[in-house]
Amino acid sequence: MRPTSLAFVASCALLLTACESATTELTIVRPAEVIDHGVVEELEEIFASNSSYEVRLTDEVLSESEALDAVAAGNADFALVSNYLPFRDDIATVMPLYPTVLHIGANGPVHNALAFDLPVGGKVFAGPEGSASRLVFGRIARHMGLQPDEFTYVTDPGEVPDLVVVFSPITRENVAAITELRKWIPEFQLASTGTPDEIGSGNLVDAAVLLAPIFRPFVIPQGTYGELTTAPVVTLAVDKMLVTRPDMEPALVYDLIGEFVRLQPALAANRPSLFQRLSDDFDTSRSTWVVHAGAQAYLHRDEPSVYERYSGIAEVVVTLFVALASASIAGVRIYRMRRKNRIDAFYSRAIEIRRQAAGTDDAAERVRLAGELQALQEEAFSQLIDEKLAADESFRIFITLSNDILAEIGGAGAD
Repeated sequence: MRPTSLAFVASCALLLTACESATTELTIVRPAEVIDHGVVEELEEIFASNSSYEVRLTDEVLSESEALDAVAAGNADFALVSNYLPFRDDIATVMPLYPTVLHIGANGPVHNALAFDLPVGGKVFAGPEGSASRLVFGRIARHMGLQPDEFTYVTDPGEVPDLVVVFSPITRENVAAITELRKWIPEFQLASTGTPDEIGSGNLVDAAVLLAPIFRPFVIPQGTYGELTTAPVVTLAVDKMLVTRPDMEPALVYDLIGEFVRLQPALAANRPSLFQRLSDDFDTSRSTWVVHAGAQAYLHRDEPSVYERYSGIAEVVVTLFVALASASIAGVRIYRMRRKNRIDAFYSRAIEIRRQAAGTDDAAERVRLAGELQALQEEAFSQLIDEKLAADESFRIFITLSNDILAEIGGAGAD
């Protein structure tokens, strides 16, 4: 091999190697919520060792509202936020990752999770400022007529809050943490909105879902939190969503969703309660924000294309067309055959007249045969006019033949 060719092959090999090893860096907001913080750190590790995508977390820890601002401003590519946050036209949904469950607990008995008595100046733990937990409690407080000066937010459960309102996934860490609340809040109890068989009967959970369709009823099974769940707890759940900007490249979003689905076993190995049900046919009907074009393309990837959708109809149309064409051709052939059979009959009759004329010297008989042949010509012309015969070579041959016979007999022929 010549040196030039060798250098070309080597360059191509290096180029292919570079393409194979190229990675795409994605920036995800580092969330303030403890569970979400741990999830994105695990994403960073799993993607680093198993994917061509490199996940990098922002240096700054941001609340969910701040995370949306960072994504919209282009300071981050993606964020993990609750689907409860308000709609924004500069944010688009990529996919739901896992459900977060509304836990409402109190330092004492609570008969209904969405209707409780809070002492004046009561302390409320509802997660960090800007979180979905704060937004939900704010809505509950307005519904109950509570004024902002009638309660105080605390950020540390160790301050012994009178009320705890937290949207959180059910994980081993959370089960341990909520169970531990009993150590410094002996009277702490989780509140329910009713019993599981009341779901769909018009209770407060149904009202909450009706007013905010992003929610769905959720039942925390009996025994999940030990003594805190001596009976099933009926509450609400809302999805934790991976979001981005609407103008993020659709192909990148499409491929990223595929990576999440591909890496689902690795994600579920660390947090089975979160990612065990992660699938490639996720539901975006409850999404607060518009669904990103790349996500929409991924969800519709198995749907037939326009060509595939109408290929069956096209096949039927083509089949009918071919059948019609075949029938038409067959009809034309039959029509032509019938015309040929008619001209053949004229041939046969003309030849029979010639034979009869050749076998007689009777002048009167020959005149009669000449008249019969002329009548045969007239009949042929009549059928030609009626399109029962074609003015083709066969017809011209018949006229020539009949004129020759008339000349032999001694009669006048057709012009």
